Amino acid sequence: MIVGVPSEIKTDEYRVGMLPVGVAELTQAGHTVLLQAGAGLGSGLPDHDYLRAGAKLVASADDIFAKADLVVKVKEPQRSEYELIRPGQLVFTYFHFAADDTLTKAMMDSGATCLAYETLRDASGQLPLLTPMSEVAGRMSIQEGAKYLERPQMGRGILLGGVPGVAPAHITILGGGVVGANAAKIAAGFQADVAILDVNLDRLRYLDDVMPANVNTLYSDRHNIVEQLERADLVIGSVLIPGARAPNLVRAEDLRIMKSGAVVIDVAVDQGGCIETSRPTTHSEPTYIIDEVVHYCVANMPGAVGRTSTFALCNATMRWISKIAAAGMSGVLQDTGPLQSAINIHEGKIVHEAVSSAYQG
Repeated sequence: MIVGVPSEIKTDEYRVGMLPVGVAELTQAGHTVLLQAGAGLGSGLPDHDYLRAGAKLVASADDIFAKADLVVKVKEPQRSEYELIRPGQLVFTYFHFAADDTLTKAMMDSGATCLAYETLRDASGQLPLLTPMSEVAGRMSIQEGAKYLERPQMGRGILLGGVPGVAPAHITILGGGVVGANAAKIAAGFQADVAILDVNLDRLRYLDDVMPANVNTLYSDRHNIVEQLERADLVIGSVLIPGARAPNLVRAEDLRIMKSGAVVIDVAVDQGGCIETSRPTTHSEPTYIIDEVVHYCVANMPGAVGRTSTFALCNATMRWISKIAAAGMSGVLQDTGPLQSAINIHEGKIVHEAVSSAYQG
């Protein structure tokens, strides 16, 4: 199989879809890997590392999409890439179709088979390709929240951990999954006062067992959410329903009960966001203010720490890329396990139930 790795062109995206060691693994198995020149530079991976591993460098994305049987990316295809994707081609990346009808329609029209990192479930029912970037985003959310709580960034002027005689920040985390747990862990390390909300009581029991004493667990109902919004200096939105649009847990009118200069970080924005007033932003222009509440809604948070994120992602994706390359299109379509769960669109049809339910076209 010919595997193509184009440069990422989403704004402020510095990751790349494959490490040199992945290239070596594929070429040793008899596949050809085409890499767009410079694709790894944002992650500190020069072209000569890929050449030594056996990749063939090509000058443009056009060449990648024209020749590759399997295109491996990090972020969803951008508008300039839509027309490059061909019928019968396999595209393996993060898609997040539920939040983007235009992308969904474009991929249906392309005739390609779209395999989404975010819906692939392994034999144990976990989401192994979503987990590493969720870990990064969860940890980054506290880092970014601390920055935007500073007064020059229009925040409240709050130090997360406080100091002797001054109370620490109160942080509310909506969702106790991978993002939420990682956010809570970092927030706890800052000595902040943390509350984490979820509807899964078993998950709350687990978090209660493993988290430090300054992390409290609460059942996620409307009463507790409102009470927390009144107290919060920083709110982390980290709700996930795989493949589906995130539910709005924070309503637009709720902002009026929040403190002036409070910050919300909506990590779920790439799935539509769990805060009603969220809209995707970029690392270049990461925030906006509504009702005196600072909104940080960057849709590719891990892209800012490209090297860490690329290694974390590729450590997880490589085994599945190898499986897809070995199986070919027919093998992927016949698979009844994890690869089947990754297929979102095939030959113009949405084949993933959650994506189908979210599509408005």
